[in-house]
Amino acid sequence: MRKLLVATHNKGKVAEFAEMLADLELAWLSLDDVGVTLDVAETGQTFAENALLKARTYAAVTGLLTLADDSGLEVDALGGAPGVYTARYGGEELNHAQRYQLLLHNLGDVPWERRAARFRCVIALASPDGTVLGEAAGVCEGIIALAAAGDGGFGYDPVFFLPEWGKTMAQVGSTVKHQISHRGRALRLIEPRLRQVLALPLRNGNDGTD
Repeated sequence: MRKLLVATHNKGKVAEFAEMLADLELAWLSLDDVGVTLDVAETGQTFAENALLKARTYAAVTGLLTLADDSGLEVDALGGAPGVYTARYGGEELNHAQRYQLLLHNLGDVPWERRAARFRCVIALASPDGTVLGEAAGVCEGIIALAAAGDGGFGYDPVFFLPEWGKTMAQVGSTVKHQISHRGRALRLIEPRLRQVLALPLRNGNDGTD
């Protein structure tokens, strides 16, 4: 079976990718699965730069076709922060719940109509020789809720409210989340290229548009 490395230690993210592309006959591997302890510093100024950096580096280190993403939350009232620092918002020592509670605190006096935000994701695909084989981006618009709700997903999902659903990302369930999330949209856009690289037939009706 063909192997695909997802450049993360987060097994939840790997499982999410595998679920979204469940019809691909692939062995989905995390960095832990292949024994990689190298931590690539995300020194890029954009999500795209960080995704490319991780994809190229981990592909070269492991000799595996590698899919890497960089994603984050942009809050208009905070000037687009936390942005590329989303995973480190408030400091390395905070857990997911502490990070989104800090975000709610920092938006404490901001009214509902000014709490617009978006999740943004860039996915890059690289070969072991460092060649970038594909790149795609996805965005999901929403509003930062006044309080956390839901226990699904991970990260900032409990405070990311989706007006069209009347729920947070943590409440909508995995099926809906895969359809509308920034990561799901980016993954669907790169899927045709992934199939091409792996010499797999395109899914009917999927030409890479969304």
